Order: sequence, then C-alpha cells, then structure tokens
Amino acid sequence: MSTHELAGQPAPASSLIDVSKLLAAYQSDIPDPSVRAQRVSFGTSGHRGSALDVTFNEAHILAIAQAVCEYRAQVGIDGPLFLGMDTHALSAPAHATTLEVLAAHDVDVMIAADDAVTPTPAVSHAILTHNRDRTDNRADGIVITPSHNPPADGGIKYNPPTGGPAGPEVTAWIENRANALLEDDLAGVDRVGYDAALRADTTHEYDFLGHYVRDLDSVLDMAIIRASGLSLAVDPLGGAGVHYWTAIADHYDLPLEVLRTEVDPTFRFMTLDWDGSIRMDPSSEYAMQSLINLKDRYDVAFSCDTDHDRHGIVTGSGGLMQPNHYLSVMVDALLRTRTDWADDVGVGKTVVTTRVLDRLADEHGRSVVEVPVGFKWFVDGLLDGTLGFVGEESAGASFLRHDGSVWTTDKDGIIAGLLAAEITARRGQDPSEIYEEITARHGAPVFQRIEAPATPAQKQVLKRLTPDQVTTTELAGDPIETIRTKAPGNGAAIGGLKVETQSGWFVARPSGTEAIYKIYAESFRDADHLEAILDGAKGLVQRAFEADPEVDDG
Repeated sequence: MSTHELAGQPAPASSLIDVSKLLAAYQSDIPDPSVRAQRVSFGTSGHRGSALDVTFNEAHILAIAQAVCEYRAQVGIDGPLFLGMDTHALSAPAHATTLEVLAAHDVDVMIAADDAVTPTPAVSHAILTHNRDRTDNRADGIVITPSHNPPADGGIKYNPPTGGPAGPEVTAWIENRANALLEDDLAGVDRVGYDAALRADTTHEYDFLGHYVRDLDSVLDMAIIRASGLSLAVDPLGGAGVHYWTAIADHYDLPLEVLRTEVDPTFRFMTLDWDGSIRMDPSSEYAMQSLINLKDRYDVAFSCDTDHDRHGIVTGSGGLMQPNHYLSVMVDALLRTRTDWADDVGVGKTVVTTRVLDRLADEHGRSVVEVPVGFKWFVDGLLDGTLGFVGEESAGASFLRHDGSVWTTDKDGIIAGLLAAEITARRGQDPSEIYEEITARHGAPVFQRIEAPATPAQKQVLKRLTPDQVTTTELAGDPIETIRTKAPGNGAAIGGLKVETQSGWFVARPSGTEAIYKIYAESFRDADHLEAILDGAKGLVQRAFEADPEVDDG
C-alpha cells in the first residue's frame, strides 16, 4: 500500500467532485441488474456506491425503499420510521427518493426540520427512545450515508426496531427483493411526488438534535467536563453532527471550541487521505492533518466522520491516537467509573480488534464477547445490557448509560469524543498518557491493517478459507494455538480466517463493501515480529488464490 505524494496536504481543486454532474447521474443513469457491480449489495453497513459508477442511483434507492416497506409489512412493523441523512452530495436526493416511497406506503416518517442532516447515533437513539417499554407500534429507521467514504459516494442502511444495523437475514431479504424490483424495471415500486410526500399526513418533523443532546448526561459525566477547565476542540469534518456540537457546548456550558461549521459537498476543506482521495476518516493521520496540526493548543480534541458514528481522538501529548489505543483507554475508564453497571457486564470486540481489550477485561473481572466484523453483531448485547462497551478497530464504539441501560445500538462517535474529555477531566491525564500506563501493565502491541485489490473470485476464496488451508504449525516462530473461521463470541462466520499464537495473530478477510481484501495483524513483541506475522498471512492468501481454479483462470 503506497502512500500518495499529496497525502495529508490540502485538497487541490483537481481532486474535487463535480456536484452537478454527480446529481445528474443520480437521476438519469439506469443500473443494469445483469452487471454484478450495478446490483443492490448490502455489505457490512448497508448499500454503498456512486452515481458516476451506476452503483448508487435513483433506481437503487427506489428499489431499496420499496423493499423496506414490504419487509416492514411482512414482519408487522407499524410504528414510525426515523429517516436521517448525512452531508454527502447524494444524500439529499436519496433522502427525497426514500421519502417519496415511504409516503406512498402511508408509513409514518419522522424527519429533521428544514432538511437538516442527522447523525447515525441520533437515529438509533430516536428509535430506542420510542421503543422503550413498548411492545407494539414499534419504530425503525433508515440512514442515508456512506459513512467516511469519498464525496462522490452515497449509502443507505436500514435499522430495525433494535435500533442498530440490520442483521444478515434482514439485509439479505431487502437486497434480494430490491434486485428483483430492478430486474422488473421497478414495476412494483409505489411512489408519490416529493411535494406530496412532504405534505403527507404521515410525514412528521422530529427534533433529533434536541432529544439527543438533552439526554447526553445519562451516558456521560457532563458536569465534570464543564468544571474541568480543560481546553477542548472538535472538528465535525463537515458532517451530520456539525450543528450538534455547538448545541452540546451551549446546553452543557462546556469549554469546547467547534473549529469548523462549514458544510460543502465537495469537502474541499479536507486534507487528502493516504491514497490521494478525499475521505472523511477520523482515524487517518492524513485526513486528520488539520486537527493534528493544532494539537498543542488543546488538552484534547476530537473529530467524527460524515455520519458521526466513528471517532478520532487527538491529544496534546500524543497527537492522533490509533483506534485500538483509544478503545483500550475507553474500556479501562468505563470499567473503573461505571459503578452502577452490573458486575457481569462484559466487553464486546470484533475479531480484528486488539487483544489488549481481553487483558483489560480480565484485569477488571469481566468477560469478552468476540464477534465478526460489523457492528450488527453487538446489537443484542447492548440492547439487553449484557455488554457495557463494544468497539471495533475501525474507530467505532458505543457504551451503556450510567444506569446500565442501552444508549445506542449503533456506533456513536459523539459520545466517544466526549468520553475523552470526561476521562481527561477525571484523571488529570489525557488518553495518550493513560494508554502508556495500560501498556506498562499489559504489553505494548504493534498493529497493522493492510489492504490490496481483489476480484470477486478472489474475495470468494478468502470468504471460504478453512483451517486445513493453514499447512504449518507455527506463525512467526511461535506455535499456532487456534485457527478460527467462526467468532468465539457467537459462533458466526468470520468471512475469512483468524490464526492466533500466544504473542500475536492475524485475520485475512475480504471487504464487505469494496473490491479489496484486508489483512489485520497484531504482535506483542515488536515491528519485526509483526512483519513476520504479515508475511505468513500473505503467504496463506497467495496459496489460496493459486489453488483455486476460478482465480487461476482470471
């Protein structure tokens, strides 16, 4: 993975999208369902694509929205549907298209006033707030967002009444029905005009921002942040939480400076990511360069991606924290301070997240539930309060309220950022300093994720990896202890393979949303040992490709 020569530099004019061209393609270009790439495909978090590639166009959204309406009717969901969107250029037209279909089906839809954007966690919070102690008229939601993806991309995901990302059975049903509608030239889709949809008796305004902001002190110690005297800052990266941060600072009288309130669908204010693309990834040192440059001005600063479900933490002592490092700090802090949580509340992590979380959980006498990649696997544990904290190495996390009840069942970058302020106020140390203390107790691992292009055939090979394809008994000089294709926490398929030794591990798996595969590796020794682990993983992948006739034949 080579780094672009302009990575971390301000985005030049040549890198900006033509918004008019993108919006025209959304309306006019028609996907061909016989082409695999142009079909509806729900990855780890909904359907994503670009109108310019004929992978996220009006036809896709019409089909998906119709499928959601049919799914709701089939399973008896008859409450309101909370509809949110982020600031990507394709989000507003996709939001309008979705509303047109929902109104045609007489679905009670809750939208933000004045076409306002809405963070993913605020949608999850709204669903759960409505459904609390309710057995009928239960709500669900749709969020229009491609997360941190480049400006030309669009995305749509469905959240059932559990409030979090839909599970694989639900997304498979919606995907299959949507593709059947595409194949039938959308003959089964009902819609009304946009003006009629807005005027419909079933369309209602909902104060997502007010409900979410006023409830934050049930999950965070806002008083200790307010009285801390800290210097705090946040960069919303032009995302859906841009107005939330000012409201939070004002409502709780926090020492929080909102650095940028600009919203621009080209995201021209970003610095380029590692590959020269504009990508609103708060865990990337290149995308976050503007905030990193200001680290000496603040005790703690933070940022979120476009739909505000991911977080990035910048400290005065250490700069941008690696996601695994901050997840470790969060777990340690929450298990120390949330004294009203039940003694058996556990920690949730994905199979590609640092083993430091296991060691911290053990230190605090808690169990760990390890699941496949995808936040949907955490929903049940958050909902029933058996998981106090859940996190994944791609900078997504959520945790319970002070009283041990559910806050959100989707990732929440807002509370993750504010927790960094709470931790610093409480401890008198920033999260980077606290992580140093944690590694002094539990070891200081080195971690790396590498990505490489992959054809559909190659991705299928990786998805079907089996333990008997590991033909050696050692990895990087250590005896192999476990080889997994299923996550130990719930028995669900990893969609790849994990190999573990006492001092390290790797996971090889295809991406759920992009034409790439990923290798994740961690060593509790040093960088050379990590490189040896990665070499072992690459060798396994290459042998698997070479052994498969479909891949061999190109």
